[in-house]
Amino acid sequence: MSIKETLIALPQYLLPHHALSVLMSKFTHSENKVWKNLFIKQVIKHYGVNMAEALEQDIDNYPSFNDFFTRALKPDARLLTTENHAVACPADGVISQIGAITDGNLFQAKGKRFTATDLLGGSGERAEPFNDGVFSTIYLSPKDYHRMHMPLTGTLREMVHIPGRLFSVNSATTNAVPGLFARNERVVAIFDTEAGPMALVLVGAIFVSSIETVWHGVVTPPTIDKVRSWRYQDNAPTLNIGDEMGRFNMGSTIIVMFGKDKVQWQPELGAGQAVKLGELMGRIIHSMPDKPTGWWRIFG
Repeated sequence: MSIKETLIALPQYLLPHHALSVLMSKFTHSENKVWKNLFIKQVIKHYGVNMAEALEQDIDNYPSFNDFFTRALKPDARLLTTENHAVACPADGVISQIGAITDGNLFQAKGKRFTATDLLGGSGERAEPFNDGVFSTIYLSPKDYHRMHMPLTGTLREMVHIPGRLFSVNSATTNAVPGLFARNERVVAIFDTEAGPMALVLVGAIFVSSIETVWHGVVTPPTIDKVRSWRYQDNAPTLNIGDEMGRFNMGSTIIVMFGKDKVQWQPELGAGQAVKLGELMGRIIHSMPDKPTGWWRIFG
C-alpha cells in the first residue's frame, strides 16, 4: 500500500457515504435536459464510452443520466460463449482478483483478505458450500456496461441485502481499506446450478445510489441496519446463461463464487485483465446431480 493510496482512502472514512449517495441519486435521476446532456457528454469524453455499442446512441433520448448509465447494448454487441460446460463472464470490467477461496478467505489485495462468511452476511451456513472453492472479483468502471448477466443457468434460492459502508472500489481504495468488499453494502444472489451453488455478490460503492435485480426490482435503497433475506422455493425464478440478472445505478463490483472442485477458471485470466460480458471465463469440472443434496439440506 503506497502513501498515495493511503491518502486517497483515509478521507473516505469520514465521508457520509449514504447521504452522498442519496444526493447523487437525485442528481443522476434528474430529467433536466440541459445538465443531464452536459454530464453525459463529459462522461463519454472523459472515460471513452463506446456509444457505437449502445442500443440507443442519441443522448437526447435518455430521460436522465442514470438511464444513459444503465443503457442497453445492441443485441450483437456481446457474444455469449458456446463452449461446452462454459462459465460466462457476467459483466464488462477488469478482474481485480481471481483464484481460490483458501481457509474460507478471499484475496482482496496484497496483505488483505476477507472471509466468505463476512461477505455473505455473517452466516457460516450460507458460506459453507463455498469452502475451498473459487472466486472472481470484477470491477466495473464508469465507461463499462452496467448490467450483470448470468454466468450459468441457475434457479434462485436466496437473495440477501447486507448493510454497510460505501467506500470507493477503485484499485487505490481496494489496496488500502481492509476487508473492503465485506464492509460495503451489498446484495447477494445465490443460485442452484449444474455446478452446484453459485453466489453473485453485487457490491455497492460511493455514489452507487441503487442496486436492482430483474426478479425483485430495486433492492437498495432503502438503507438498512440489519441483514434481510428472501428465500425462493415455490415459483423460484430460473435464469439462463447470459440472461440479465441485475444492474448498478452507478459503477461498482461483482464477485462470483463457486464451491470446491466445481469450476476451473481459464488459466490466462489474472488480476488487471480486462474482460467482456459473455466471454469464456471458466469451465465446469464437476456437475451436480438433478437434486444437489448438500445444498438442499441447507437451503431447501
